[in-house]
Amino acid sequence: MLNTAAWDIQDHPARFGVPGGQGVVEGNELPYRPEALAKKRQNFENRATADPDSKGYLLGVPRIMYMPFPFQIFQTPDYVAITFEYDGAWRNIYTNRTQHPKGVSFWMGDSRGHWEGDTLVVDVVDFTDETWFDRAGNFHSEGLHLVERFTPAGTDHINYEVTVEDPAVFTRPWKMSMPLYRRKERNVQLLEYDPGLLSDQDQAERRKTN
Repeated sequence: MLNTAAWDIQDHPARFGVPGGQGVVEGNELPYRPEALAKKRQNFENRATADPDSKGYLLGVPRIMYMPFPFQIFQTPDYVAITFEYDGAWRNIYTNRTQHPKGVSFWMGDSRGHWEGDTLVVDVVDFTDETWFDRAGNFHSEGLHLVERFTPAGTDHINYEVTVEDPAVFTRPWKMSMPLYRRKERNVQLLEYDPGLLSDQDQAERRKTN
């Protein structure tokens, strides 16, 4: 991933351990409810230990889509599978017209997709509230609802767009977009990265750079 959304999905200056970057949010504004904005600020202050990434948790959707780790996409008649280097995570996007389950929650949400021309449109619900959008503390509730759009834009990249809706946290829906790039190195492959296996020293160093 060539953007800095994993650190902050909005415009942000460089600081120690964090590259400066331009945001991926349309209009660069997150329409937080006042009480939710206070929690976001608290998350930011406590990000070194409160960020799910610092705890080795699965990062959820959409954050895992723009982490600086590669992933691989597989397509079958009934689902599109995405496997991630980060934490050995995966997600299945079911395209067989099955419905979301009821009364459950998942770290990665539940994804059901359909095709509109060559665009894969994905409806994602059934989230836990323990994941964030980025390291800056932007967060959501269990009521998060995403609509993702994956559109091929050449042989080596896909335009990724996601609309975010969460009435408990935000006053209106908002949108992020970015290109996803194909890795072109010779013999490129997914390797193993398990943040839960980092040593205590590694964890301490990561907290310093937050």
